[in-house]
Amino acid sequence: MDIETSPLARPFPDMPPIAGVTLRIAKARYKNWDRCDLTYAELAEGTALAGVFTRNLCCSTEVEMGREQVKLGRARALVVNAGNSNAFTGYRGREAVEQIMAQVAAHLDCQPSDVLVSSTGVIGVPLPKDKARDGVAAALAAGPCSWEDAANTIGTTDTFAKGATASAMIGDTRVTLNGIIKGSGMIAPDMATMLGYIFTDAAVEPAFLQKCLSAANEQTYSCITVDSDTSTSDTVLAFATGKAGNAPMSGFDDPGADAFMAALHDVCRQLAHLVVRDGEGASKFIAISVTGAVDDASARRIGLAIANSPLVKTAIAGGDANWGRVVMAVGKAGEPADRDKLSIAFGGIWAARNGLPLPDYDETPVARHLAGQDVDITVDIGLGEGKATVWTCDLTHGYISINADYRS
Repeated sequence: MDIETSPLARPFPDMPPIAGVTLRIAKARYKNWDRCDLTYAELAEGTALAGVFTRNLCCSTEVEMGREQVKLGRARALVVNAGNSNAFTGYRGREAVEQIMAQVAAHLDCQPSDVLVSSTGVIGVPLPKDKARDGVAAALAAGPCSWEDAANTIGTTDTFAKGATASAMIGDTRVTLNGIIKGSGMIAPDMATMLGYIFTDAAVEPAFLQKCLSAANEQTYSCITVDSDTSTSDTVLAFATGKAGNAPMSGFDDPGADAFMAALHDVCRQLAHLVVRDGEGASKFIAISVTGAVDDASARRIGLAIANSPLVKTAIAGGDANWGRVVMAVGKAGEPADRDKLSIAFGGIWAARNGLPLPDYDETPVARHLAGQDVDITVDIGLGEGKATVWTCDLTHGYISINADYRS
């Protein structure tokens, strides 16, 4: 089935090279398509590694092994397979991953544990070892490709390539961060989102890189949802080659650490937003800001309850300023809330304050706001200082059409 590009799509940015990173792509033909579906990233020796993974208990072998590899803190290569998630495939799935790791390790003369593997696509079909072997061999022999080529290759139902870039000054040294991501459905990360990869030439110790990535994740990838489903394969990995030549960062007190953290957060936020903008069938990008909760964690959970409500999402799709559905979602979140202190606004226009609809509320400007592609919902709980912002998209007939035909 041909899928039209999302109306919320953003153009792929101009992304500079990252010293110590070489990208290649190839056709493994995991599905009946004529496109590249295997991405290979070769990394300089000594590259630091960090990662966050799905909490789905039926996760893939790639996720299980990735968790152990991240503990080692170093990487030499990454292989990403598109079209087959290799999840729920037992020992056959693990054998395919180990084969890829061994094949790349032999090529680079490194340990198999230095080779990270991710897979995305249909669940329950073992990754074909013959196709994986031939695909890896083709990638190893291919010429370098662009960031946009790599971003396109890791996609499945994505309708546009997703990338982001930022830079930071570490002392007198400028470091660059580039990220690519795939994802448009099965998006409700309980840690990260689909498959995302961030590369930097900064010198960062693995333990500190992990702290930075985990902190960024909490306010970006873990604050988006398309359909409330957490994938079996969700993975975000960060690689730091150290080729920029800055003094290695090992803690937040190091010079430039704040700037690096800000740049990493910026890249993660950009990528997270792009996933929502490519939500399956999406026509509107929705930002939900929750204030006045008992704490930030409570605010985030309330925000996600609103963002995951089919009634709220379909109302937004239809341009209906039905704030009663937002009230419902707040009440079902299981978090502290007081009906008589609750306030709700659309596009900065308050519809209800302190548990009551405003007597002079005019829905006309709200309707104009909801007719646009970017929708803002503000909810003040009125109980404390907790706040959070989550991002989602509307729910349209397009989501049903894409997922009903997904395996065909």
